[in-house]
Amino acid sequence: MARSPVAANVGDEACAACHADKVKSYRQTAHALTSRLPDKDSVHGSFSSGSNILKTVNTNLYFEMSATNEGMFQTAWLRRSADVIGHHTEQFGVVIGSGRKGQTYLFWKDDQLFQLPISYWTELAGWVNSPGYPDGVAVFNRPVSPRCLECHATVFKSLAPPVNHFDKASLVLGITCEKCHGPGSEHAALYHSKTPPQSPTNGAILNPARFARDRQIDACALCHAGGNPRPPVPSLSFVPGDALDQFIDVPKPAPNAHVDVHGGHTQLLERSRCFQSSATMTCTTCHDVHAPQRDLAAFAPKCLACHKMESCGKFASLGRKIADQCVVCHMPLQKTDLIISSVNGTKLQPKVRNHQIAIYPEVQLP
Repeated sequence: MARSPVAANVGDEACAACHADKVKSYRQTAHALTSRLPDKDSVHGSFSSGSNILKTVNTNLYFEMSATNEGMFQTAWLRRSADVIGHHTEQFGVVIGSGRKGQTYLFWKDDQLFQLPISYWTELAGWVNSPGYPDGVAVFNRPVSPRCLECHATVFKSLAPPVNHFDKASLVLGITCEKCHGPGSEHAALYHSKTPPQSPTNGAILNPARFARDRQIDACALCHAGGNPRPPVPSLSFVPGDALDQFIDVPKPAPNAHVDVHGGHTQLLERSRCFQSSATMTCTTCHDVHAPQRDLAAFAPKCLACHKMESCGKFASLGRKIADQCVVCHMPLQKTDLIISSVNGTKLQPKVRNHQIAIYPEVQLP
């Protein structure tokens, strides 16, 4: 794969000059919205009186979310009887998550990045303890590692040690065009010049659709297969088109081992008979990464391109009711064990779609 060591990122605005419709559509996707600066639109939790308080199992401790002209804040209040005996306040610095399932939030302490103790849970439309944070304790010291940002941002410069020390000015939030297509400076210069290249295949840009199947899967697996950087390789070393296992220790579970529905999308897909029976199936066979996809029924034609509805075991009893329900039955929502939060002493686990396409007898159509 050809790529220039001197190519630099130019940002989505430069891409939009020629690809306006695609960039506009992409900006509505969960990838593009996976990290943002905090404002009234990006933070989904409410700061209104009565909705901005999270009580904990410790009756002397509660959290308050507040918004002022200076920004948005989380404050832990510790009381004894009616007296305040301590409090700790930090400002929202980065929003993580599009909000489909929820959001968590990061704060800066000088140039070090930490996770705030309170997150937002979409299903409850309210505040909860951040995943992994104990209920009833005020914790403001969880560092954010480069590997976290690698999947929730496009560019950053690590200044480690410590592990969460970054150049704030270098942080490019969201998954932008260049995360998958590579730095665009040379491409933009070629196509904005008076003599653009004759062939689009010589456009100094990466096109994952032209990669070999394994490399296409690897481009998605960077963030959808879990794993940690392979020492001493630093985060952001992988570029789409590379073999991922040279950069990331990707979990390779045994054939019958449990794979969590959150951290193992590509491993689960590769277990599927659909995938194993095809020489060309990849993530983008079903997913259009440039557009929001929220309608499950819209995936059904992908399935019915290879399968006949009348061959489904449920067709005899349910008839055409199953016509647009392929994903509901064969890729069901299941609880993840990797993201566990809590509120008022209750454990919360979001449901994530299982990417192992299979028959699940326990699943019933609504």
